[in-house]
Amino acid sequence: KTRRYEAAVAAADAQIILNTEQAGFIEAEHEMEYTSSLSQVELKRNHLDENTARHIYDLTLPSGPYGCKFDRSGRYSIVYGQRGHLAIMDAHNLNLHTEFNVRERVRDACFLHNFSLLAVAQTNHVYIYDDTGAEVHKLSDHHDPMALEFLPYHWLLASIGRTGHLIYQDTSTGGVVSQQRTKLGPCRVLRQNPSNAVINLGHSNGTVTLWSPSSNQYLAKMHCHKGSPITSMAVDISGNYMATGGADRQVKIWDLRKFQCTHSYFSIAGIPTSLDISQRGVLGVGHAGHATLWSPEALLKKVKEPYMRHSVPACGPVETLRFRPFEDVCTIGHAKGVASIVIPGSGEPNLDTTEYNLNPFQDKKQRREAEVRALLDKLDHGMITLDPNAIG
Repeated sequence: KTRRYEAAVAAADAQIILNTEQAGFIEAEHEMEYTSSLSQVELKRNHLDENTARHIYDLTLPSGPYGCKFDRSGRYSIVYGQRGHLAIMDAHNLNLHTEFNVRERVRDACFLHNFSLLAVAQTNHVYIYDDTGAEVHKLSDHHDPMALEFLPYHWLLASIGRTGHLIYQDTSTGGVVSQQRTKLGPCRVLRQNPSNAVINLGHSNGTVTLWSPSSNQYLAKMHCHKGSPITSMAVDISGNYMATGGADRQVKIWDLRKFQCTHSYFSIAGIPTSLDISQRGVLGVGHAGHATLWSPEALLKKVKEPYMRHSVPACGPVETLRFRPFEDVCTIGHAKGVASIVIPGSGEPNLDTTEYNLNPFQDKKQRREAEVRALLDKLDHGMITLDPNAIG
């Protein structure tokens, strides 16, 4: 007992000593000053160290509009252009890892369990490529895909497309787990709830439906934007709050525990085409040629002034807005390329190394070991339910 007690005390001390990093938000000195007036140029020149400041950049690319997504560790990013240009970048060193062209329209792309495999939604089907750009698989069951999402704990690739069929494919065995008709027409808005792996779909009639592969019917249906198509959606890491953007220029915040709208924001510049919520709760809204960032309090109550603003003039509308995991970085994909900006306080400062495929510094041996362990701990798709504490 004494040894256990001493070990517990030592572990607690190590937790206090090692996890010294804190998420630091920008704070105004007085009431007449707003943090939203701080530009990226001023932030880079006066307030950031050299290592952080190099993450503020603009990439001008010819085959736009472009989208950008990260793997779970935040180490690698995939940049995809609608004309078929694909590139994997090392976000730490800002080096180009792989670049290739599929010579076909690309609607969406995402990494699978790590950066070594990526799924690309092309004109007719979903294709799997490795990190060298070689085609590995063609998923013929996914017809006319428009949006992709990977569920890391269940090893499932979910896709939705023009036919309105939600398809789950097991990437460890290669088999189709379920194929469900939404009966709500074409869909291009698909996001997962990180806490319970439920898929949220945004439809053209203004509704959001929640799906599980073990159910033929939606688990819940929410009427979010009356008479306006859903254009974008995001769910926070706790799974309690969801943000939806509609063609009515409204960004609504929903409490998923009660399925109620708590408050909303009006997007003056244009329709919110992309939403994302960072690990620390910063809400990012991409609308027209602008990105508006709201503080974590904006999910809990209505806030008058945004946290930060950024504009990409003559490059709108924003195609994707994504926060980089474990870093205070946000990337904006637009018609003429990709812009990267720094949002202080948006990233989780402390890394959980016990989680598989989250370590951005892992070597090849560690990556192979994490892949095997993640496969052994893979959850059954029947366990996906609205209540994450209930066993399906």
